Amino acid sequence: MSVAVPEMGIRVTRLDSGLTVVTDAMPSVESASVGLWVGVGTRHENPAENGLAHLIEHMVFKGTRRRDAAAIAREIEDVGGHMNAYTSREQTAYYAKVLADDLPVAVDLIADILQDSVFDPAELARERSVIVQEIGQVADTPDDIIFDHFQEAAYPNQGLGRPVLGRSEIVQGLGRDALVGYLDTNYGPGVSILSAAGKVDHDALVALAAERFDHLPGRAVATTDPAAYVGGEARIERDLEQLHVILGFKGVSFSDPDFHAMQVFSTLYGGGMSSRLFQEVREKRGLAYSVYSFASSYHDDGMLGVYAGTGPDEIDEVMPVIVEQLHAVADRLEDGELARARTQLKASLLMSRESTGTRCEQLANHMLVYGKPPSIPEIVAKVEAVDEEAIRRVVKRLLEASPTLAAIGPTDALESYDKVKARLA
Repeated sequence: MSVAVPEMGIRVTRLDSGLTVVTDAMPSVESASVGLWVGVGTRHENPAENGLAHLIEHMVFKGTRRRDAAAIAREIEDVGGHMNAYTSREQTAYYAKVLADDLPVAVDLIADILQDSVFDPAELARERSVIVQEIGQVADTPDDIIFDHFQEAAYPNQGLGRPVLGRSEIVQGLGRDALVGYLDTNYGPGVSILSAAGKVDHDALVALAAERFDHLPGRAVATTDPAAYVGGEARIERDLEQLHVILGFKGVSFSDPDFHAMQVFSTLYGGGMSSRLFQEVREKRGLAYSVYSFASSYHDDGMLGVYAGTGPDEIDEVMPVIVEQLHAVADRLEDGELARARTQLKASLLMSRESTGTRCEQLANHMLVYGKPPSIPEIVAKVEAVDEEAIRRVVKRLLEASPTLAAIGPTDALESYDKVKARLA
């Protein structure tokens, strides 16, 4: 089955195997980005295998039946290209960027590592050690590890709450059978998108995909436990100069009618230098070097959070300001504030269209989430439609559930969870 989206030069074909191939032609460029996005990630692991999805992402680059790790690296760099991968809570991606004529090289490499990796035990032992070091490095970086503690406090004892890198004691015990079993269960063509953007020929890529992706390992549809936001507190006392804190709330899923309103709200609340939080916390009061808000969405839930890194002497003032500005946004918007936030989002979206890599990723993500390519005019129209009533509505929704509070550093300086919760009432 093949579908075209004339307004954007996007074409979609579903192969007999179930694999979806989607392309976004950019005739004016000389390069192409291509990748396989698989709709499984950390939340699809069992608790006893936390970190397995990320370990697989590392291990597929360590050798196949046709190539060892050095050959994989050499072949992509022989054509001046580069390959990479990432794991998130809901997907895993393997992608490359090359000159247009070398697209078959990139596709062949991606197909090889995902279908014919050998998972050599010696390589596995080394890579487990590397990941344990990576986990340790993140643990030593408070403005990084705090997000794992925040996620776990919001979604305790469930897939969405577990760290993407996993836990050292679990990763050290993961063997070859666990990797092969996860691939066989989860990496099916029905949950995978082969996406390409740039100087690409759709029909040629479809033919290449049918030839090379002929034995993706899995056939099952990946499953996971449903998201159940709880909220709560995580305090980790450390001897640090700064207190790193995140205050968060239950947000919205990708499919929620308020998805775009939440994105606009996050932008005007703490998304840039003109945002409420940046102006009030940093510019007017000098209480923190870094303060910002973020909106995260999943298939079935979402969160909005505010991060601040501040000194123990300033935290007593920072937290009240964060809450005060949340209420203030719902009460009244300043002249031009909403329009500026909408424009920031639109500009970010449209400027990102100049990158083959970003277009490739946007295509794949949209196909995994919505089952169809993105319509940029439709997205822009939804952002434009966000009005003051929508902003007040999403703030009200944020305050309906218990908040999530995570802090690392001299936590004695931070007021109690109950006091923060009372401020939000």
